[in-house]
Order: sequence, then structure tokens, then C-alpha cells
Amino acid sequence: METHTAPEYETFAGRLEESMKRRGLKQVDVIRMADEAGVKLGKSKLSQYVGGKSFPRPEMLAFLAEALGVSAAWLAGKDEIAEPEDAAAASAPEHDKTKEGRTMRQFTKSHKLDNVLYDVRGPVVDEANRMEDEGTHVLKLNIGNPAPFGFRTPDEVIYDMRRQLTECEGYSESRGLFSARKAIMQYDQLKGLPNVEMNDIYTGNGVSELINLTMQALLDDGDEILIPSPDYPLWTACATLAGGHVVHYLCDEKAHWYPDVEDIKRKVTPRTKAIVIINPNNPTGVLYPKEVLEDIVEVARENQLMILSDEIYDRLVMDGKKHISIASLAPDLFCITYCGLSKSHMIAGYRIGWMTISGNKDLGRDFMMGINMLSNMRLCSNVPAQSIVQTALGGHQSVNDYIVPGGRVYEQRNYVYEALKAMDGVEVVKPDAAFYIFPKLDPDKFHITDDERFALDLLRQKKVLIVHGKGFNWETPGYFRIVYLPRIETLKDAMAKLADFLSYYHQ
Repeated sequence: METHTAPEYETFAGRLEESMKRRGLKQVDVIRMADEAGVKLGKSKLSQYVGGKSFPRPEMLAFLAEALGVSAAWLAGKDEIAEPEDAAAASAPEHDKTKEGRTMRQFTKSHKLDNVLYDVRGPVVDEANRMEDEGTHVLKLNIGNPAPFGFRTPDEVIYDMRRQLTECEGYSESRGLFSARKAIMQYDQLKGLPNVEMNDIYTGNGVSELINLTMQALLDDGDEILIPSPDYPLWTACATLAGGHVVHYLCDEKAHWYPDVEDIKRKVTPRTKAIVIINPNNPTGVLYPKEVLEDIVEVARENQLMILSDEIYDRLVMDGKKHISIASLAPDLFCITYCGLSKSHMIAGYRIGWMTISGNKDLGRDFMMGINMLSNMRLCSNVPAQSIVQTALGGHQSVNDYIVPGGRVYEQRNYVYEALKAMDGVEVVKPDAAFYIFPKLDPDKFHITDDERFALDLLRQKKVLIVHGKGFNWETPGYFRIVYLPRIETLKDAMAKLADFLSYYHQ
């Protein structure tokens, strides 16, 4: 699939950029003008317009034309200069009109998606798929999906699922099977989560479903939620779709990518409802120490915030370090902890995750009713996948073999880290956990101003696919995420191509 799917998108994007240059306007100026005019236009949406990835609705087209002093018809890609009878006509291609000239109705996506991005599987990936369809081999370092890289599900897990399939033909209780939730509760007890009971645990089709469920139950329009930057973009997307206002707090690269607690304090307002942490972190691969977690708990305590902790990589911690669940440090607060088997047991396709409510549950009784309602509406999560939770969480943990010296994840992390560190103009923090690394390119050497363009140039010239930093809501250009799941041979090939690319590349 082409990044630019229609000629009118390309024409519109070109004329939009041309009009902005004529008036000496930057994107931030157009966003400010929209704000002054009471028009909702986010920076991500304007970037999509300029990049030719999205076409505006009639009312947005009319605003842009007026703000830039041009005809809406011309801006939309028409040859004529005169303003049409209405803005809708300007945005409609010729083939969308009847013989009588009446504009045909266009079915466009919901306004709720205007400021939602998920570039982990976005335009750069679309371009990679197009190249593969044409026969080009692409080295994929973009997505944390263990199975394509030769990581296999433990035999015992597959065996137990097969044995139980005939018992999994019906719906389960909406929260999940008793055996699954019992095993999760015992796991939570070992992690030190306080005041957890069976009914506080909800299984889901991966943690992703449960994040969305939580946001829908928690946020009213305009409620603020603190989410880290860089983040796993699903958090920002789900909060935005639920009507919340996302406020990104900074993680400090100079402090091993730990959350900047002072920045968190500055960004709390009376409308702030919750704070999200991702620990171990995606995309940086960093594990947060106890003292950082305690500082975050104190901010939440002082401001009466709910704590939402994404801990899906808690069993993929290296170098002898230990993961600490933040909920174990906050028995007096309302906490939700998210975890699952997708990464630790190499069964991402099975779609099994869970969330656990702990701490002072009296603070969220009404919210929990909302969670119950939404959980009941989707009936239940994948029952065959629930059936193997007890097996997976008990006994020998095969993931431990991967994360010690000689193990695949450990050795692949070390190789990629050393290879990146040796490249001129590349700075990188060594990951503690998961299977991601988030390098930085020297701004003076490479002059990166457009992250997505960098990713596309690397893809087209070297056939290497990564995710650009802006895809993780990190606004400073020149960052990107590499997944080090491929085998060493593939990583050597990819790193050699990246090193050669960076030897001459600049924007």
C-alpha cells in the first residue's frame, strides 16, 4: 500500500505546504491560528495533512483555505481558482459527483480519530509492506512479536491448551476463568501487591484491550491523564479516544531515561485523574529503581491520583536486576497493574493479559462498577488462552534461559548496544529489560528534522525497518526504536547497513 493513497492527497499536501511557505508560516503558527479561531487542529493531524497521509473534512478545509488566504477549491487540488458554492464541493473529487452535479456523500472516519496515531504499525510499515509485495526483502526491527524471530511457545503450554480445548467452547465468567485468576492472584501476592482478591482481577485479549477498557471507564471529556514521553502509543491513543486530555511527562535520557519527577509535579493540575508508568519501559528498555517508584507514589499520594502501571515485561529483566511493582509501594492508593504472557512466554498471538486492582479499593468503587459493565459487554476474553495461564505462571520459567549470559535476548541486546555505541554520531542508553533500544542521532551531524522521513529513507535505501521516535510521542527529532529480537546473524546484517547509511546521511 502506498504511503500516499490518492493523487488529491498529494496535490493538497503540496499546495498546503506551498501556501504556508508563501505566508512564512510554520505548523505551530497554523495550530495557533486554529486555536484562536476555535478550531480543533492538533499537531499530529496537521503533520498528516502536510505529509500527504490525510485529507481534511470540508469544515477543516474551509478553515485552512481562509487562514492561508487561498481558494478552498485550489487547496483541495482543483485547477479552478474560484471558490465553489460550498466547502464540501471543494473537498469532493470529480468522480464523487452524480451526473446532475450533486455531491455524493462521503463516509469519513470519526473526528475522535483526528489526533490519534499508532505509527508502530503506521505509514512506514505500509511502505515496507508495499516493498515486500513487490519482492523486496526487508529486515524488520520494528515490532515486539517474538514468534517470527524463532522464539517458540513452551511445549507444556501448547500441550495443556490442546488438552483443554474441548472444555473452552463456551463463554467464561466475564472476569475470566477461576483457574487463571487464582494463578494470577498468587503471582500478584509474590510480587507484593496489597489487598488483592479474586474479583479484583480481569483477564483480557492482551493488555491492549484492558488499557482501552480502563480509559473508557475512567475518563470524562477533558479529564487529564499523565503519560510518559516517550510512551507506548496505545496509552495516548486510548486516552484520547476516551475523551481525555493527555499530558506527557518527560523521561530523562541523561538520567537513564527515568521519569522526571519534577516535571511530573509541574504538570499535575486539579483535572489530573491518573498517572501511567510503563515499567520496564517500552521503547527505552529501562527498568525503574525503587527510589524512582517511591517518588512517583508520593506525587500520586499528594495529589490523590490513580496509578496505572504497565508491567508486561516484568519477567524480561537482565543483569541480575529485580522488577518492583509500584503497587507494592502504595497500599493506601488505588492502583491497577497490567501484565500478561505475550512477551514472557512468547505467545503474543494467543492474546492473554490481565489487570489487577489493588490498594485502597474504597477510592474507586464507582469506577469498578464501570469496569464491570464494560467487561460484561465484551462477554469474556479468549477462553483457550485463559486455560493455560495456570500452567504458564507455574513451574520452570523458560524465559529465564533467554535473559542470562549465553541466552538469546541477553546476547542480542549486548550486540546491538555495542554496535550502536561504535557508530559515529549515535548515543544510546543500555537497556535493562524487554527487547527494545532507543538510540539518539547527533543533531549537529545528521540534522534530523523529520523522524518519519529518516525512517522512510533508511527503509528505501537499506531495506531496514525501524520505528521513528515521534511514533512514541517523543517530539525531539533524531530518535528511533530498534527491536533486537532477530537472531545475531540478522542483527549483524542490519547494523552493518545502518552504519553504512549513517556514514553519509543527513537531512
